[in-house]
Amino acid sequence: MSSNETKVKVFTGTANPALGEAIAKAAGYELGKCTIKKFSDGEISVVVDESVRGCDVFFIQSTCAPANDNLMEILIMTDALRRAAARSVTAVIPYFGYARQERKTKARDPISAKLVANLLTTAGIDRVLTMDIHAAQIQGFFDIPFDNLLGSSVLLPHFEKTVGCGNPDYVVVSPDFGAVARSRKFAEKLGLPLAIIEKRRPQANVSEVMSIIGDVSGKHAILLDDMIDTAGTLCHGAEAIMKAGALSVTACATHGVLSGPAIERIENSVMDKVLLLDTIPVPPEKRCSKIEVLTVADHFGEAIRRMATDDSVSELYI
Repeated sequence: MSSNETKVKVFTGTANPALGEAIAKAAGYELGKCTIKKFSDGEISVVVDESVRGCDVFFIQSTCAPANDNLMEILIMTDALRRAAARSVTAVIPYFGYARQERKTKARDPISAKLVANLLTTAGIDRVLTMDIHAAQIQGFFDIPFDNLLGSSVLLPHFEKTVGCGNPDYVVVSPDFGAVARSRKFAEKLGLPLAIIEKRRPQANVSEVMSIIGDVSGKHAILLDDMIDTAGTLCHGAEAIMKAGALSVTACATHGVLSGPAIERIENSVMDKVLLLDTIPVPPEKRCSKIEVLTVADHFGEAIRRMATDDSVSELYI
């Protein structure tokens, strides 16, 4: 390596270390050494255990639960890397927390997603790499490069292998109008028709299904969403699809938040299977017979490799 060639180093936080290690391996780099722990009062301590001077550093950390601790790890790690003279710091955030608080819905509401964007940039982040951010407009909250990979890029090969393209027995279903663009693109790639669940949401985590737009009768439905939180919306949607005459429902989502009664609801639901990506770790206690997890490691690894060599990342957007 010439003295003018920038070195690349990859570190992972504590939110999902197994995924961080897998991403580093997929990108072709050894995972960097750092020590992250908590003091007795809960404050986070970060020590970078190797030189990063002049390096392009990628720090992998989802801001899933505990969201505040994981976010603070990114901020403190970035400060440590900057003070250690890293050339650049890219925050690789497979799951971007606070993304559902991207606008004011009533008087005196905060816009927490904008606050998080300010915190990241102020800390010294040069670039953000994430996947299926909940609200696309959050990209505009940043004045630095922001790459949003698509979970469908990981899900598509799975369905191409198991279902095939143009299978007349299948239909893709969008969980609401807000997800139509993502679901339509997914359906087009698989050569399948699209149906839409029309619903209203009277309050957070509560939804009421109104009707199914499109034909699902006699077909196996693929219900596509960006995240599953309490699974109430998902299960209600699956019930509506079955009542409309579908033969089965397979749900898939990028982010498995799985809070509250989610696991119980999924286990007792009419769905045959729920496919999740590992942007958020799914521990044994949050798994059931219907949940299957696919990894995003190769996709993020390829994105990091391309960033490190200044190649196009947009080719990864399917």
